[in-house]
Amino acid sequence: MSRLFLIFKLRLLPFIMAITLTATFALLVTMDPHEVWLWIGLAVTGFFLLVGLHDITQTHHSVLRNYPIAAHLRFILEAIRPEMRQYFFEDEKDGLPFSRDKRSVVYQRAKLQLDVRPFGTTYNVYQPGFEWMNHSMAPAALIKDPFRIAIGGPQCARPYSASVFNISAMSFGALSANAIRALNGGARLGGFAHDTGEGGYSPYHREGGGDIIWEIGSGYFGCRNPDGTFSAEKFAEAASNDQIKMVELKMSQGAKPGHGGVLPAPKVSAEISLTRGVPTGRDCISPSRHSAFSTPIGMMQFIAEMRRLSGGKPAGFKLCVGHEWEFLAICKAMLETGITPDFIVIDGKEGGTGAAPLEFIDHIGKPMREGLSFVHNALVGVGLRQQIRLGASGKIISGFDIARAMALGADWCNAARGFMFAVGCIQSQSCHTDRCPTGVATQDKHRQKALVVEDKLSRVANFHKATVHALAELTAAAGLEHPNEFRPWHISHRLSPSEVATFADLYPALRERELLEGTNNPRWLAPWNMASAESFRAVG
Repeated sequence: MSRLFLIFKLRLLPFIMAITLTATFALLVTMDPHEVWLWIGLAVTGFFLLVGLHDITQTHHSVLRNYPIAAHLRFILEAIRPEMRQYFFEDEKDGLPFSRDKRSVVYQRAKLQLDVRPFGTTYNVYQPGFEWMNHSMAPAALIKDPFRIAIGGPQCARPYSASVFNISAMSFGALSANAIRALNGGARLGGFAHDTGEGGYSPYHREGGGDIIWEIGSGYFGCRNPDGTFSAEKFAEAASNDQIKMVELKMSQGAKPGHGGVLPAPKVSAEISLTRGVPTGRDCISPSRHSAFSTPIGMMQFIAEMRRLSGGKPAGFKLCVGHEWEFLAICKAMLETGITPDFIVIDGKEGGTGAAPLEFIDHIGKPMREGLSFVHNALVGVGLRQQIRLGASGKIISGFDIARAMALGADWCNAARGFMFAVGCIQSQSCHTDRCPTGVATQDKHRQKALVVEDKLSRVANFHKATVHALAELTAAAGLEHPNEFRPWHISHRLSPSEVATFADLYPALRERELLEGTNNPRWLAPWNMASAESFRAVG
């Protein structure tokens, strides 16, 4: 009862006040119809009552459904943001207007609105760190191909044709049931894939019918024995579903690598408890390491088992790169066992999360570009790059973000926050409190009702379609026919007001099989010699 009292007292207080005051003035008017001030009061309070009724019944703005009347303040601030941007809309961590510009672009694309800007770029093009794509004086014809990539190596019986842009890992539990429904329904409409995150393959994923990448973390949610260990039988049963197109082993994630997944106690509802097999109302913290294997060779054998149990579907793993010798140890295990994953997803430390310690968010793990370049070159250096597809995730929002990642070796990209914006996220940063104002990141049944699935799933599909179209325009502008033709020299990076380098200069490439044939490159020699297929620990 106290929970309901707080909901109605705080969240709906302006609307309740409008009802109360309107009723009061209406009663007073009947008692004394000649008092003009009573009629004025009735008109004002009645107006706000009508606004509140409209807010609750409309389906396009979740925040208005959850905060009738009060949420209009946000829209007033957005309307005047060109004058107020330095106070309300700058993203201090990025140093550039990431939140303001990119979030508004997502909203416009999700609503199929024209996303053009006057007066040129808002970036300081001479500021160190600014990046751009080099275009061609003979642009190619615009290709309307949906840009798909075949995933599945020589050991895969059921390859998957994936979009170059998909929904990144976000678990049911971190997100609400309605958010999962909207994301997966949008994936079905748009013909792209939806990664479940480590929280498991829930009934709400099944409802949408969209293609699923099932992520298995160290908690083994959805394929878990009572003691928390991996259940091959439960995994095989779930993975046999035709909706699941690929299976992914999560080694680490960008926002908290080396730390288990965290679902705070307020969000562990009875439903989450049933889905994950964990106690209700207690922090759900995944182990920081897997119990199913302990060595690189064991990891490759486990991935092979995932592929077998799933009926030959593409099997791979996701990681944020940390100790370089550990990934090179995995490469040596691939060579020693003859087992290769069908794909690897490189998550950057800049990736988002619903809950993580500050130190992990800010200072642990490689950023996506460094990690992606390292993994791509390591696979080239051991002669396995052609057999393994690479995905990339970490603050990817726009077509340029995708092109930039593909120039460093990605075959496709995943995005989380962009698709969250498409379903209504306003970055209130209350994900861990279970009080998300738009119903996106909450298990509160009252709050998540504000997210209207039928409205938001079309926005998810629209955002994907518009972003892939923007990527197609960039590809044509560069004189290319497919974004997989982007190379490091297509992207330039400003080092100082008078110095520029291309990604080819900043991320030197290894030769094919250079690590196997013997390298004198000091950048690679030490970690290669420290790596062993028998252990994740450094040797020597």
